[in-house]
Amino acid sequence: MPTTLTPRDIVQELDKYIVGQHDAKRMVAIAVRNRWRRQKLDPALRDEVSPKNIIMMGPTGVGKTEIARRLSKLCGSPFIKVEATKYTEVGYVGRDVESMVRDLMEIGVSLVQEEERERVKVKAEAAAEDRLLDLLLPKPGARTDYLYDGGPTPIPVNAPPPGGGPDGTREKLRAMWRGGRLDEREVELEVEVSNGPQVEMLGMPGMEQMGSQIKDAFSRMFPGKKKRRKFKLQEAYDILVQEESERLIDHDAVTELARERVEQTGIIFIDEIDKVAIPSQGGRGGVDVSREGVQRDLLPIVEGSVVNTKYGMVRTDHILFIAAGAFHMAKPSDLIPELQGRFPLRVELSPLGKDEFLRILKEPNNALTLQYAALMETEGVCLEFSEDSLEEVALFAEETNRQTENIGARRLYTIMEKILSDLSFDAPERRGETVLVDRAWVREKLDDVRENADLSRFIL
Repeated sequence: MPTTLTPRDIVQELDKYIVGQHDAKRMVAIAVRNRWRRQKLDPALRDEVSPKNIIMMGPTGVGKTEIARRLSKLCGSPFIKVEATKYTEVGYVGRDVESMVRDLMEIGVSLVQEEERERVKVKAEAAAEDRLLDLLLPKPGARTDYLYDGGPTPIPVNAPPPGGGPDGTREKLRAMWRGGRLDEREVELEVEVSNGPQVEMLGMPGMEQMGSQIKDAFSRMFPGKKKRRKFKLQEAYDILVQEESERLIDHDAVTELARERVEQTGIIFIDEIDKVAIPSQGGRGGVDVSREGVQRDLLPIVEGSVVNTKYGMVRTDHILFIAAGAFHMAKPSDLIPELQGRFPLRVELSPLGKDEFLRILKEPNNALTLQYAALMETEGVCLEFSEDSLEEVALFAEETNRQTENIGARRLYTIMEKILSDLSFDAPERRGETVLVDRAWVREKLDDVRENADLSRFIL
């Protein structure tokens, strides 16, 4: 169901991972909150309220995709990112546009299945443990084997209790298993192995659904066979937990819930939408005709239609579509009017400069400095960054973006990797050291690319 977070709460959560872009955060927060509001309406009116789709405009690397991705995770919504250019090859040799909805449905089913597994986890683990103990206490007639738990008498494992009656053996084994003292023992399990031919469909446009159906048909025609294999106890336990979880989950209910989740809260992020726009100064060549054809194929999906998936029919009327593009050569008004009307909200994201880069290095919960420090900590190296070193990195990122291609915050990844590559290589031999990265360190590592503009184009 839609999140109960207020728009202010959503913006605050997004602020933990994304620097700036306040207008875009506000817009997506309102769009998500409107979904919650819509669920409170009278059913007769509810179906009339459609989502307000959004177009984000801004150069690459300013946070368009990250805002949408973090938003979906925050809301627990099925989310998929697709590139409009998948559908733009001349002659329309690309993927069927409906495949984005099928892929979203697959993601929705996986999401709900994971939630259901978490819900039945305790019951599944208890049942798996009992089955594991049954394997350690096999049927009468087996040879006797003993485990020693430190007590005065050994525990008979591969033989039944005397007279076949219950005794404390099972509980002693349970205590030993929970204490990790049986991890090296092996048991035999029946596992399913694939026995049929592997069928792959050629990547022909519009054939994705048929390929999926043929695979399902072959899996029914050639069901997997059972085979006995030996596993160590921990591995066997994991397999048994998975089997018990599958038994406890109602898969029909999962599919129905996933379809409702996709239809009511799904988010499709269409990147590079500007690549299918036809600039007003452009001609009417074959490429332009192909672009317009793609727009017209996208239109019914965004407008609201029914898509056939392997899990049944999925309506797209209330899926939230967020489109994004740099719009250097084209404008949103260069899209066909019908598609423009389906994206009523527009927001422009600001380019990033030195100040924003510095904040990105320091403030988010997943800041690059925190990531590299954690990576080095696994080698026993304490990595620290001085304030002036981060200022130097931010300044250099701004300069490089201005002189070469502007790739936004992604430039920080290449620069940080450049200045820390030697330390990453030598870290295993520097265990126990504390390494401080200062301005002199950064300048030394970047001197060669700073002096040679051509080299910086290739390296950074």
